[in-house]
Amino acid sequence: MKRTSRDIRVANRFEVLRRILADGPVSRQEVAADTALSLATVSNLVGELLQAGLLEEVGYQDSGGGRPRALVTARRSGGFLAGVDVAETYVHVELFDTGLQVLASVEEPLDPRDESSPAQVVAHIVSSLRAVTARAEVGFDQLLGVGVSVPGQVDRDGGVSIFAPNWDWHDVPLRDQLAAHLNVPLYLDNPLRAGVLAELWFGAGRGHDDVAVLTLGTGVGAGLAFHGQLHRGATNSAGEWGHTNLVMDGRPCRCGSRGCVEAYIGAPGIMAQLREIAPDSPLLHPDDQTATISALADAHRAGDPVAVAVLDETARYLAVAIADLINIVNPEVVVLSSWVAAKLGEPLLTGARARLGQHALSRPLTHTEITLCRINGNPVSLGAATFALEGHLAAIGVTRR
Repeated sequence: MKRTSRDIRVANRFEVLRRILADGPVSRQEVAADTALSLATVSNLVGELLQAGLLEEVGYQDSGGGRPRALVTARRSGGFLAGVDVAETYVHVELFDTGLQVLASVEEPLDPRDESSPAQVVAHIVSSLRAVTARAEVGFDQLLGVGVSVPGQVDRDGGVSIFAPNWDWHDVPLRDQLAAHLNVPLYLDNPLRAGVLAELWFGAGRGHDDVAVLTLGTGVGAGLAFHGQLHRGATNSAGEWGHTNLVMDGRPCRCGSRGCVEAYIGAPGIMAQLREIAPDSPLLHPDDQTATISALADAHRAGDPVAVAVLDETARYLAVAIADLINIVNPEVVVLSSWVAAKLGEPLLTGARARLGQHALSRPLTHTEITLCRINGNPVSLGAATFALEGHLAAIGVTRR
């Protein structure tokens, strides 16, 4: 779709605010140098953000002989944003100020066997939002917006969950169902997009243009940013790295295919690996992914040979999958994120790094930093809150009828 001049202005506004939130207080001149936008453009955009109450001036910087330069930073009392991370086993909600600092958080467990209907998930989202705003003593009328991340393929403009394989959802009008309970602006997308936005704003992606954030959880995917901008693809479906083929005619995958990356390095795939190596292992909790992955992490730290073998084999598959991504995308940074990476990331990353040279082309591999997510708190909730912030920025200057 061809971008209009308004689309470009909103994107520039978003980028200017991102730089100020990450590095502020800063001068307009520093923002212009950092974004490659003209000083006049930055000054106009900063003026809009000041008028909207999202920024404030906080003093001056010595310019080395000229007029002192005014410094701008986030105005944290400009309103509130909520970010919702809906995963297969929990709903995690965080409340932020407009400087994207966490004010309160709430998490409710989801039982993937008994709580997977849209109505049940919506009920958990609504109750978690009510709980987090009550905890922070914030009224719903003070929310600038709520960003909601749900697994699978999402039509963000229509607010529809197109396909969530874990729950067998097809074309669920989730935003409309939430709007029946919540009179606030709602913005829907998935954790791939949320994760890469969080890394671009506050994580390993800061200061880089080409970034891949690999989510390792129940599902597996890749959030992608090119030239500093989120890459969505033609139908907001880019990044389904977890459903690229790793093993011909391999394990069945939830998507209906066989041999997908997700079937080997997602939580169910790691559990399958454990069953193959030691079917009677006490580390295996057949109906509990979280307990199994936690048990593997603890056992690996203790040197348990079964856990070492499972993670070593998983790292072997991970190395091939990362190498394929590096060869195709040529990113500056690859970040391993989500809950499986948080629990097993160090041994998986160490094992994968040892094998990457066997599969990735040497030149792109040499120029790729591979790291774990280091963002404090929940990166998906943070990224989801930026969906809401982006929506609020897009509405600045729009006359409502």
